[in-house]
Amino acid sequence: MVIDSVFLFLNLGGGEVFIIVVVILMLFGSDKLPGIAKGVGKGLRELNDAKNELQNQIEKSTGGISEEIRKHTSEIQSEIDKAKQGMNKQVEEFVQKVDDEGKTITDTLK
Repeated sequence: MVIDSVFLFLNLGGGEVFIIVVVILMLFGSDKLPGIAKGVGKGLRELNDAKNELQNQIEKSTGGISEEIRKHTSEIQSEIDKAKQGMNKQVEEFVQKVDDEGKTITDTLK
């Protein structure tokens, strides 16, 4: 819960939170407290909506760039895979030649 993490961040215990609630009740009265809570909730909701809207705008404005990066990354990975296959083939051919030469040398020495 968000409130729990705020209390942990502020290092507040249960007794301290209780004292804060009592002070708020004394300052504003129990009749105004629901209105204050409603206003805080509305403000938090508006803040969250604004944050989500900003994130959506950023994603839309960078969407083309992200797609281009994915495309180029895929092309680069494909080229790396081709180069890897070619190198593996050359290494296998080299190993085969060394084995053949080794057998030839062994047969000659017998």
